[in-house]
Amino acid sequence: MESFETLGLSEDTLKVLKKKGYEEPTPIQAKTIPIILAGEKDIVGQAQTGTGKTAAFGLPIIELLPENSRSVQALILTPTRELAVQVAEEINSLKGKKRLSIVPIYGGQSMELQLRSLKKGVDIVVGTPGRIIDHIKRRTLKLDGISFFVLDEADEMLNMGFIDDVKEILENTNPNKRTMLFSATMPKEIMRIAEKYMGAYDVIGVQKGELTVSLTDQIYFEVSDSDKFEALCRIIDMEEAFYGLIFCRTKIDVDTVANHMIDRGYDADALHGDLSQSQREKILGKFKKKQINILVATDVAARGIDVHDLTHVINYALPQDPESYVHRIGRTGRAGKEGTAITFITPGEYRKLQYIRKEAKTDIRKAKLPRVRDVINTKKQRIKDELEVIIKSQPQETYLDMSRELLSDNNAEEVLAAILQYSFQDELDEKSYTEIEDVTVDIKGKTRLFVAKGKKDGLTPKKLVDFIKEKCNIKEDKIKLIQILDKFSFVTLPFHEAEILLEHFKKNKKGRWPLITKAKEGRK
Repeated sequence: MESFETLGLSEDTLKVLKKKGYEEPTPIQAKTIPIILAGEKDIVGQAQTGTGKTAAFGLPIIELLPENSRSVQALILTPTRELAVQVAEEINSLKGKKRLSIVPIYGGQSMELQLRSLKKGVDIVVGTPGRIIDHIKRRTLKLDGISFFVLDEADEMLNMGFIDDVKEILENTNPNKRTMLFSATMPKEIMRIAEKYMGAYDVIGVQKGELTVSLTDQIYFEVSDSDKFEALCRIIDMEEAFYGLIFCRTKIDVDTVANHMIDRGYDADALHGDLSQSQREKILGKFKKKQINILVATDVAARGIDVHDLTHVINYALPQDPESYVHRIGRTGRAGKEGTAITFITPGEYRKLQYIRKEAKTDIRKAKLPRVRDVINTKKQRIKDELEVIIKSQPQETYLDMSRELLSDNNAEEVLAAILQYSFQDELDEKSYTEIEDVTVDIKGKTRLFVAKGKKDGLTPKKLVDFIKEKCNIKEDKIKLIQILDKFSFVTLPFHEAEILLEHFKKNKKGRWPLITKAKEGRK
């Protein structure tokens, strides 16, 4: 089994990895890091999302770059702003004490802010194609001296119509840089980029392993967004000894959920990319010692958490892909103990859940949320059990004296009822809980489609509607949410009609990328 110590990384980097809780490299990291550090060849890496690609290229880049150069030394190109922010955050968390400036640059963010950052001097830029081209044209970003160029999720770039932008950016870089291209799939167009713009390269493939989920009871609940927090509280309150991770999609969601839980009296804390290393270590230490029993986290922040006896993993937000789902829930059911994985799905997410279930080859059963009455009865039984333990262990004399005084003047049942009310009134009050609305997921669902033409091709909403009606005889009232952008467009159809349209363009592909494909997560 490979270890980070055998890959050629420095002591400083190994210390950072140890602090983050990373125990062993993923397959793509084990294969990629030594090749980059050796400094001989470019790399074409095939690996799925969630396999540790960022650290695979980020760690050796951090190792090889000099400090305080005050010029851009590495450019990492990503298809979406969300991924740009995520990659920048992770590389920042891996650099340790090394003085490198890493900045995400993407459309939608203040141009003035980006200009100030670039003027001060940036070592690593993580950006989206459109905004990178904007800076190249303004001459505020010079790439003629970079040492590394990374194209992350290249097939997604192709899907989103960014390949021409990628080529334009590559034309503005120096020929002697090291280039790394990572992609889940390898269409011909991607390999043509490798042939044209890269030097001698190694192709690194990581087998898409069987997705396995062992000893984990998997459940999903249908719930609206507004009722998720109430559902979460009911699930936790039904458990005698809840000890688990709650996964949210964004840092804002993590903070919101964690703060609400703390306000309700739960022993909870938040873990995300905005925390300093010392804060992260402190929170993880408390969680491992069970001083807190609930940790709310993002996927990125939770990487490397080594906790073996979790009772629950809760997907507060449905994960992005089957690999993320399996990675999340694999944290339960260890050491021969059965764990429970719970997923909340909102109306419209049923198809995505079915896809995850199919790809992970697993059974995720539907269940009904506990009613308020069920939660109260469970709490009552728990209080009775705990009181019986105290009674059998002989209460302290001080409390026996108080008991005798109370019983001398009052009815025994009323005394006990008053004590229970005084101690547990809030906990056993049904008004502490909010009713949860019953929802039904949209099994038929809707599908958002990506169209590889836009305004520059003369496309308008009416032309797109007429085109879809002509090609597949789909009624106009089924065609919704049309968005025409410069180079590509989006349209939403009911699931059935979308499948008809996708099948038509799949048949007419003729070796080229289809004009209409299914839009992927993260597209705007």
